Amino acid sequence: MDAILFGGASSALTTINNTCKSLSSFTLPLSRNQFTFNKYYYIRNSPHKVESSRGKGRHDVAFGGEAAYEAERLGLDAEARKSMAEASEREAADGTNPSAWKWAIRKRVWDTMEANNVARFPRPVHHRIPNFVGASAAANKLSELDVFRASKCVKVNPDSPQKQVRLLTLEGGKTLLTPQPRLRTGFFSIVESHMLTPSTLNEACTSVGVAKYGRPIGLDEKIKVDLIVIGSVAVDPNTGARLGKGEGFAELEYGMLRYMGAIDDSTPVVTSVHDQQLVDDIPVEKLLIHDVPVDIICTPTQVIFTRTQIPKPQGIYWDKLSPEKLGQIRVLRELKRKIEEETGQKLPSGSSEKLPPTAQRRR
Repeated sequence: MDAILFGGASSALTTINNTCKSLSSFTLPLSRNQFTFNKYYYIRNSPHKVESSRGKGRHDVAFGGEAAYEAERLGLDAEARKSMAEASEREAADGTNPSAWKWAIRKRVWDTMEANNVARFPRPVHHRIPNFVGASAAANKLSELDVFRASKCVKVNPDSPQKQVRLLTLEGGKTLLTPQPRLRTGFFSIVESHMLTPSTLNEACTSVGVAKYGRPIGLDEKIKVDLIVIGSVAVDPNTGARLGKGEGFAELEYGMLRYMGAIDDSTPVVTSVHDQQLVDDIPVEKLLIHDVPVDIICTPTQVIFTRTQIPKPQGIYWDKLSPEKLGQIRVLRELKRKIEEETGQKLPSGSSEKLPPTAQRRR
């Protein structure tokens, strides 16, 4: 069985329960089955009743609306980025670490974008898929591609610079497939454009809008993804080699879609970046088996067809997945258990590792 990867997911249940204990009207701790972030629940009326936000008013969603959700999301990102920064500094300083060169390139690109003021909110762009000046222009170029126009279902990452891509996907009457933020407890959500109105399109391409209008799917969903749009920190236009922000979610998502049969080697992978994110020093020979190359690069000024020769991942590489990373990602644990039950064989496991702390929910 082939397969991937890396990742991180927040375990927020303890924090949620501790907070709930402080509320006089809520005394019953939530079980893991009662609370899932991929549906954004809110509490009302009955002190022990937890209701789904689906179909509720905009300001009921995510503890008080999009602004509140975005504020909390950015706060969580800040914590996660701090721990990532600490880990990256250690790895970059370790001459024996095989990932040190990746952190050197990432830091150079982040520093350059900030120094040249091509970075956009949220800032600083370090340890993010960076938002950039001209992101909408790059998205517009992407939407003019033949592969985009012909696509019925497009998978787009949830980061800020690709918001316009998500909007254009829905405006084009296509199905949007987008992952749950940091895959905390969920997997992907599907947003069907025909279920939206012109007034809800813009909201539906945000994280809280996906929770409100989208339909969460599982690993058994039968879907065909025609195009993958992926965020990047750095990408080589000559080879198609790409670096993300270092958490490995794009690779995880790609590997799981391969496992589901939703994509194959012929599924185009496109990234939208600023021209200053183009680099020429990603050593292809040092890429790992789960690293995802890109076929097309869209910037605010140009479209580049890389004609990459780098092999695409074939699935999930369990022998590269540490027990600690597996412990952070529920959907992978469920998949591993399912495969082992069906085959009667234990899947391999990667080496143990010390992971940086993940951001915790504070509500």
